[in-house]
Amino acid sequence: MKTTIEIPDLLFRKTKAKAAERGQTLKQLVTEALQEKLLAKVANTRPGEPVWMRGFGKLHRLRKETARIQTRIDEQFGVIEPEDQA
Repeated sequence: MKTTIEIPDLLFRKTKAKAAERGQTLKQLVTEALQEKLLAKVANTRPGEPVWMRGFGKLHRLRKETARIQTRIDEQFGVIEPEDQA
């Protein structure tokens, strides 16, 4: 799909230069960068974190407290197996 986007001049020049350094077209570099950005949101949880914690990215400062609460939940109710989640 073709589209038009407005990119600040300095960012465009840096992106074009980076693509050339890597032997890529501008289209390839931008596509790769967008894919990585979108995947980063999906992979936002850390290994071992429950799925429900994904929504707390903006509350990063509470991550330790959230993990402490999850530990207490696990101690009291046991860890829910992945096949039982849904």
